[in-house]
Amino acid sequence: MSLFDKFQGTAELYTSLVSGLGRDPFGLSMEKMLGPTRAIIEGREIVLAGTNNYLGMTFQEDAINAAKEAVEQSGTGTTGSRFANGTYAGHRALEQELAAFLGYKHCIVFSTGYQANLGAISALVSPPDDVILIDADCHACIYDGCQLSGAETIRFRHNDPESLDKRLSRLGDKVKGKLVCFEGMYSMFGDTAPVKEFVEIAHKHGAYALLDEAHSFGVYGENGRGVCEAQGILNEVDFYTGTFSKSLASIGGFVASNHPELEYLRFSSRPYMFTASPSPANVASASAALAKIASDSSMRTKLWENARRIHAAFTQLGFELCAEVSPVIAVKLANKEQAFVAWNFLMENNVYVNLAIPPGTPNATSILRLSVSAAHTPEDLDVVVNAYTALAQSMADGAVKP
Repeated sequence: MSLFDKFQGTAELYTSLVSGLGRDPFGLSMEKMLGPTRAIIEGREIVLAGTNNYLGMTFQEDAINAAKEAVEQSGTGTTGSRFANGTYAGHRALEQELAAFLGYKHCIVFSTGYQANLGAISALVSPPDDVILIDADCHACIYDGCQLSGAETIRFRHNDPESLDKRLSRLGDKVKGKLVCFEGMYSMFGDTAPVKEFVEIAHKHGAYALLDEAHSFGVYGENGRGVCEAQGILNEVDFYTGTFSKSLASIGGFVASNHPELEYLRFSSRPYMFTASPSPANVASASAALAKIASDSSMRTKLWENARRIHAAFTQLGFELCAEVSPVIAVKLANKEQAFVAWNFLMENNVYVNLAIPPGTPNATSILRLSVSAAHTPEDLDVVVNAYTALAQSMADGAVKP
C-alpha cells in the first residue's frame, strides 16, 4: 500500500474539475504586480479582488521604505527563533506598539498568524484537565491548535451563543480550564460573530475567551481594533490573536492579552520556540502599517464605501450572498462544477476572486469569494461589477450551468 493512495479520490475529482478550464484556480501565478489591486496574469492585466489586502497597504510608501531600511540595517533574515537568537529590537518594539494600539498590557509576536493561534492554543490548554470549545466555522489553524494541544475539543454551532452556553453548562466543574475560541469576521462568508455574547457566556462559566481578529483587525471598530471594539467588548477579551498578512500587509502574527501569564508562552509554545522569527523587513513594514492605521481612518472609510457598493450591486444582480455587508462578499453557487466554471468566466473578464469549495468551506458550500480593498478605484469596481453582470446574464442564459 502506498502513502499516496489516500489522495487518489481527491486527485481524480480535482483533475476532472480543472481539465475543462484550461487553468488551475489554485495554482495561479501573479506574473507581475502592478499595484495593490492589479497584476499581470497569463499576460493580461487583471483586477485583483481576492487578496485580503483590505486597506490596500502592500504598496504603501512608508511601509516599503521601512522594509528597505530594515534590510539594510539588519539583513534579510534572523536565522533563529524568538527563543534563541531571533529576537531583535524590532520584534520587541512591534509587540509594544501592538499592545498600546489595542490597549492591552502584553503582546507576543509570532512568525505567522497561523502560528499565533497554533502556538497560543496548544500552550494554554493541556489534557486531561482542560477543554477547548470552538465555533464550528473556526479557521484551520484554530482546529490545528486544538489538535496539537491534545485536549478534548468540543464544537458549538456557528455564531450561536445558546449552543455555547449549553455546552459549557454540561461541563460544569468537571474540568479545570476552559478555553472558548471564535473569530471576529469569518474569512469565507464574511459574517461577524456575536463577540459580546460569547465573551459574557464564557466568563459566566469561568472560561477564557480567545478571539481571532485576523480578518477584522484594522477594519472594524472606531479605531480599527476589530469586531470586539465595534461591539464594546475589547477589554474583556482574554486573548486577542491577529495576523500581519491582511490589513498590515506583511507576514507575521501576534497574541495580545491583559493576563501577565501570557509571557509564559515564550518558553512553553513550541511554534514560538522552534520557528525562525519574522524577518526584519516584515516586522518593519508591519510597524509602519500599524502607525498608518492608528493615524489615518480614511482607508477604513474608503473600504466600507467600496464594500457597500459591491454588496448592493451583487444583491441587485440577484446573486445569493452569504452575509450582510462586510469586506468579504461571498456569492453562493449551486455546486463545485458551477463554481469552477463561474470562476473561469470571471478570469476571462479580467477579474480575479477566490474559488472556495468543500471541504474548505462551511456547510459544504461552493462560493466565489471576493475581498474588497480600500485601494480599489472606481474603475476597478466598474470592471468587477461589469464582470459579475455578465456572469449573471450567462447563468440566466444557461451557459454557466448548475
